[in-house]
Amino acid sequence: MKTRPVGKTGLQVSEISFGCAPLGNLYRPLTDEAAEEVLTAAWESGIRFFDTAPHYGGGLAEERLGRFLQTKTRDDYVISTKVGRILHRVPKEEAEDHAFVDAHPIRLEYDYSGDGIMRSLEGSHKRMGLDRFDILFVHDIGELTHGKEKNDGHMKAFRETGIQRLNDLRDQGVIKAWGVGVNEVEVLLDILDLTDLDCILMAGRYSLLDRSAERDLLPLCRARGTSFIIGGVFNSGILATGPVPGATFNYAEANEDVRGRVARMQEVAVAAGTDLATAALQFPFHEPVVASVLLGTTKASSLKRNLDSFETRLDAKVFEGFEPYAIR
Repeated sequence: MKTRPVGKTGLQVSEISFGCAPLGNLYRPLTDEAAEEVLTAAWESGIRFFDTAPHYGGGLAEERLGRFLQTKTRDDYVISTKVGRILHRVPKEEAEDHAFVDAHPIRLEYDYSGDGIMRSLEGSHKRMGLDRFDILFVHDIGELTHGKEKNDGHMKAFRETGIQRLNDLRDQGVIKAWGVGVNEVEVLLDILDLTDLDCILMAGRYSLLDRSAERDLLPLCRARGTSFIIGGVFNSGILATGPVPGATFNYAEANEDVRGRVARMQEVAVAAGTDLATAALQFPFHEPVVASVLLGTTKASSLKRNLDSFETRLDAKVFEGFEPYAIR
């Protein structure tokens, strides 16, 4: 599988990466055996970049990925995890609900300070049993997750000590790159006013349908040499299913406007000799700052089907006929 650079760090990642949220029992339970099966399929396909987070299943995804990667040579893959959430194990009856089914019972503590980042990183090391991570993403800082008042405090902690700690970790060689993993354009613009980032992980804001990142964020990343890791290429479903009844856009049922746009996109894709899902998967790669596209699934068959969509690359001109929902 081809690789692409991450910013100016010298780090190379596989064009397709595996997103591990489903390994934390996102929305539905998954057995350890099924988790190993889909990870094996990812590895055998050539994927060598894996992204996880403490948040996924209260540490369950990190544990499952760690067990799998312990059987591999450490220099053969790139791994990212996230900081900002610290996990506290609690009795099951006291566990918080975070959309993960049969996950580890935990209480979350948010801390974006330098010390909080180190506590989060230490927990990830213990759960995964690995000696190092390549990339750290600051996870879900922003008003979308925290609301304005709480986020102001989190941004203050991040600004005063978090940024410097992450820079120190990179400069000391503990990690090779760091960035921010959020789904809000505005918070990324705010952070880029404070510091340079090696990379950004964003789901659903640079897709065939939603180009929210296109106007302001992408030009800034090009100028700074900041790479994009793209998640949510199907915008939570509709670009995979098409505008069928009940199709979801950004985790809610798509409205009539979105369904109409997607119906027209489907027609454009067919006229170009492809299908909508293939166009959605390939779209991000025509932006030079995109380093990798994350695919997350619980089924080896689904992963293989999506990977087959990359065997024949679409010409960039194909994408000129698609009318996005959001360019802002």
